[in-house]
Amino acid sequence: MAEDQMRYDIMAQDALRSVIRLALKRVEAKGLPGEHHFFIAVATTHPGVKLSKRLREKYPEEITIVLQHQFWNLKVFNSFFEVELSFDNAPEKLVVPYAAVKGFFDPSVQFGLQFEVSDAIQDSEDETDLTPLEAEQAEKKSREAKEEPDDAVTASNDDSTVVSLDSFRKK
Repeated sequence: MAEDQMRYDIMAQDALRSVIRLALKRVEAKGLPGEHHFFIAVATTHPGVKLSKRLREKYPEEITIVLQHQFWNLKVFNSFFEVELSFDNAPEKLVVPYAAVKGFFDPSVQFGLQFEVSDAIQDSEDETDLTPLEAEQAEKKSREAKEEPDDAVTASNDDSTVVSLDSFRKK
């Protein structure tokens, strides 16, 4: 068989990652419709992933975030998204390039995608950790969001949970 010099595998993964971007874009504009919610597994070692030192220490290789009740300020861009979430009742801002997404699952309709992510590790943690100023700004925005709830934010209980996508995979 001839060598695939076109790299169709990479093109297909990029096309499927655009499904995530489009889904998040809809949520950014109108909030989560119906029972939809997302589990997104992220390779924390991927260049461009930004999260606090606390989260990086707790999840050194992979973190699964849930976009359902406790998220704010979702901003969707062509190559990445950023969102603020609550972890152990503390607001955290995450910046996630789509290339760092290992899995995307919407359990309300049993839709899921899995991706291969390169194991590239950022040379300097300083570039990927949020500065205290950024963390403070995220906390301020989170407090404001709690005071004036956004249409995309719904009430929920205070326990935040990180779950593995493996629990939703068919065996």
